[in-house]
Amino acid sequence: MAAATILVTDGAHRAALAAVRSLGRAGYRVIVTDPTPRSLAGGSRWCDTEVVTPDPLADPAGFADRIAEVVARESAAVVLPITEPSVLALLPARDRLAPARIPLSSLDAFNRASDKALLMRLAPELGIAVPAQREIASADELAALDPESLSYPLVVKPARSIGGDPASRSKQSVHRVASPSALRAHAATLPDSAYPLLLQQRVVGPGIGIFLLLWEGRVVAQFAHRRIREKPPAGGVSVYRESIPPAPELVERSRRLLERCGLEGVAMVEYKVDQNTGTPFLMEINGRFWGSLQLAVDAGVDFPRLLVESALGKHPAPVLRYRIGVRSRWWWGDLDHLLARLRYSSAKLALPPGAPSRWRVVLDFLKLWRPGDRNEVFRLSDPRPFWRESVAWIQRR
Repeated sequence: MAAATILVTDGAHRAALAAVRSLGRAGYRVIVTDPTPRSLAGGSRWCDTEVVTPDPLADPAGFADRIAEVVARESAAVVLPITEPSVLALLPARDRLAPARIPLSSLDAFNRASDKALLMRLAPELGIAVPAQREIASADELAALDPESLSYPLVVKPARSIGGDPASRSKQSVHRVASPSALRAHAATLPDSAYPLLLQQRVVGPGIGIFLLLWEGRVVAQFAHRRIREKPPAGGVSVYRESIPPAPELVERSRRLLERCGLEGVAMVEYKVDQNTGTPFLMEINGRFWGSLQLAVDAGVDFPRLLVESALGKHPAPVLRYRIGVRSRWWWGDLDHLLARLRYSSAKLALPPGAPSRWRVVLDFLKLWRPGDRNEVFRLSDPRPFWRESVAWIQRR
């Protein structure tokens, strides 16, 4: 019997590479799509075919049309959208892709989980702490607000990472401000699509993630990690992280929050742990694969395989235990972290009090390997993605 074909979108992303490697090793035929040729995941030995598509953010309709064409031509059994723009473009086209399955929740459920303002209202009902905040509905409401009445530093966070309507979507970013004047200056740059907006108390402490695969009312897999370094340094994507034991109470509350949103499939629930009190504060939910997916796979929780097997009705045995202390380092992202620390001041980077010194950062970076470390992208058994990534990184300099 021929292996099922799995289509993985957004091949330029590290999560796509982790999914391709996982599914290829499991015996599936994998097709990778991306708006650019020679993508990261497309370079993997486990990628059977690379396909160029329109950009799902700039042209969601064209992207969905192209994916539907490839699915029909290749008889794909499962489609795994990796990024939020791809999810938002493909969930409304679910019927067009049938009989291929998209193993994610409904569009309504995904949108609920992606709405940070809604999550901040739901979470306290489940005993989950949220940062002190104000919700701002519009530019006029922000203009009428007295910035002097707020406590600083603040995190200015759009309620949605992808704003606008389906015809004109745009990415929205988080910004940190340390004073009323900085808030006024940043407010002047915000488009209407950034609203509603959250003005949140900044939580200083390590970031942790609770990762779950929910399917047909049961927990198929669970995982947890802590962030060691990020890009940008004050908070962003993790570039070095470590598997940690799952805190049972936090896992349970996270599961209940996902179920309250109606999510099924994979999700990451992100927290910041206050360095003074140890309280985990909810940051957001990603109802899709996450950037550090390879760490979970390396620690023994093969989320891509488990998700595909669930979608195909194979009922995999739950994976609730994994190796603790496994670390994953994204080499080029970690170098970006180092360069940012060397080039810019702590104030420019909005680093919190107690951040490691530049000298400490250099010494930590030069520890090229520790027991338990894995290189996220470079693998001797599959080296080409790292060379593609290296060329792309050098070209951007």
